[in-house]
Amino acid sequence: MILDNNVLVEKMRKIGVIPVVTINDPQKAPYLAEALAEGGIDCAEITFRTSGASDAIKLISKANKNFFVAAGTVLTVKQADEAVQAGAKLVVAPGFNPGIVSHCKDNLGVPVIPGVATPSEIDSAYSMGLDFVKFFPAEAMGGVKYLKAVSAPYHMMKYMPTGGISPENLKDYLGMKQVVCCGGSWIASAKLIDEGDFAGITKRAKEAMMIVNEVRT
Repeated sequence: MILDNNVLVEKMRKIGVIPVVTINDPQKAPYLAEALAEGGIDCAEITFRTSGASDAIKLISKANKNFFVAAGTVLTVKQADEAVQAGAKLVVAPGFNPGIVSHCKDNLGVPVIPGVATPSEIDSAYSMGLDFVKFFPAEAMGGVKYLKAVSAPYHMMKYMPTGGISPENLKDYLGMKQVVCCGGSWIASAKLIDEGDFAGITKRAKEAMMIVNEVRT
C-alpha cells in the first residue's frame, strides 16, 4: 500500500528515528528487521551503497509485511525502479535530483524525500510540491543551529536530519517542531550486521526510542 504524504509524515513522526542501513549480506536483512522491530522501530532505510540493497529490501518485504522499508542513497531513476519493484515504500535521496523526484511522483506513485542542504534546494523542493525533505549532511552543515536558521523562511517545510546524528544530539534535533524524524546509522551499523550482533541492534533501537519518547511524550 502506498502511503499518502500526511500518513507518511505521521508514521515517521511516531517512529522518530529511522535506522540508515548499509547491508553487505542481504540474507541477514530479515534478521535485521526483526531485531529493529523488537527494539520498537518498525522501519529502516536500506541504502543503495551495496549491490545487495534491492535483494535486502525484497527479503524484508517478504518476511515482514508490516515492516516499513525505505530505499536510501537513491542516485538514479533506475535505482528508484529497482527499489520499488523490490518492495520499498519510500525513496530517499542524498541530494535534490528533480528527475528522481518527478519519476517517483509521476511514474512510480511513491513518496520521495530528497536531500537538501541550502535555501535554494529547499526552495526547489517546495516548488515541486514537496513539504518533507531530508536535511543532509546535518552535522557537517552546522547542525541544529544551521537548520533553525535555514528553515525559518520555510516554516511550511518538514525535515529529516541525517548525517552525524547520534544519541548525544538526537534530542536536540527532535526538539525542533519542523523535524519529523532523524536518520541514524549508529543503530544498525554495518559492523553489527556483519557480526550478526542482532541483540546489540535491538539494544541500540530501544535506547534510541527511549530518547524519542522522552522528547515527544
